[in-house]
Amino acid sequence: MRTKIDIGRDDEYFTILSEIKNKIQNAQIRAAISVNKELLSLYWDIGKIICLKQKEGKYGDSIVEMLAEDLKKEFPTLKGFSRTNLFNIRQWYIFYSRTGQKVQQLVGQLPWGHNILILNKIENAEEAYFYLVESIRNNWSRTVLSMNIENNLYHRKGNLTNNFDSVLPKPQSDLAIQTLKDPYIFDFLSLGEEAQEKEIEKELINNVTKFLLELGTGFSYVGKQVHIEVGKEDFFIDLLFFHLNLRCFIVIELKAGDFKPEYVGKINFYLNAVDNLLKHPSDNPSIGLILCKNKNRIIAEYALKNIAKPIGVSEYKMTKLIDKKLKSSLPSIKCIENELSKTK
Repeated sequence: MRTKIDIGRDDEYFTILSEIKNKIQNAQIRAAISVNKELLSLYWDIGKIICLKQKEGKYGDSIVEMLAEDLKKEFPTLKGFSRTNLFNIRQWYIFYSRTGQKVQQLVGQLPWGHNILILNKIENAEEAYFYLVESIRNNWSRTVLSMNIENNLYHRKGNLTNNFDSVLPKPQSDLAIQTLKDPYIFDFLSLGEEAQEKEIEKELINNVTKFLLELGTGFSYVGKQVHIEVGKEDFFIDLLFFHLNLRCFIVIELKAGDFKPEYVGKINFYLNAVDNLLKHPSDNPSIGLILCKNKNRIIAEYALKNIAKPIGVSEYKMTKLIDKKLKSSLPSIKCIENELSKTK
């Protein structure tokens, strides 16, 4: 008869437990990915069959109606074969069948919900490809993907005025251009249009999670009003980040008004100081980002000419852009206040 030996849960045991848990979790992830690829492959085949039969002319949309009814009878416990989803499958196949094999492989790496979100919101294949790649690269949830589409990330990313090509080596210059964007959308801030720099800065840090989400993947918050001493004088950097992919500090100067050429001189000074005082020898050169309410692109380009440090100039918006016709039909704050006062 064997005697049970209680060795206790010591450090070695917890190491073993952690290793096994990691293996189980990794196996679950691989299984989920495999199942998703098989599902998307099935949907692709179904979409292809429907389109081919419709092209032959014998069936119109009636084939989708009949398939939805009969597949439900045949597989009552399976989801995904409703009339609505079969139409989605057909449209999804049509949309991506015109693209190359590379794009078709990408769609299988994303859950069906992500694919349908892109299909319903994006009409341009190039733009769809952008969101496919970014979703996979950054492991976006469907909520984050939806937010980035709503905030028009495709047209903002890589759009800022900068001198990266002339002062940074490739591929770092390309990565920096694609990492930063213009404009930044800070619609999570509860501030008026006349808010001052300190107010905006404070609110951004109070909402640092949403701020980091808008900045994008790879940004790590270092601090606000970061103190540096140069020539026995004190200076304070508005916002300081470290970017994990670029492997460098990102110095942000926040301006509540229009861009002015002299802002470049100030952030250039800060970049020199950070590179001399904070930068590790293995880090890449620090990058500056001037965030202002408005900018004249031509003036910004002239200001950056012959500057040796990498600097970008971008605008920020504290509200999402609203169609002018719609905006004119919306009630003013004063009207809303008057209506609320009547109900008290």
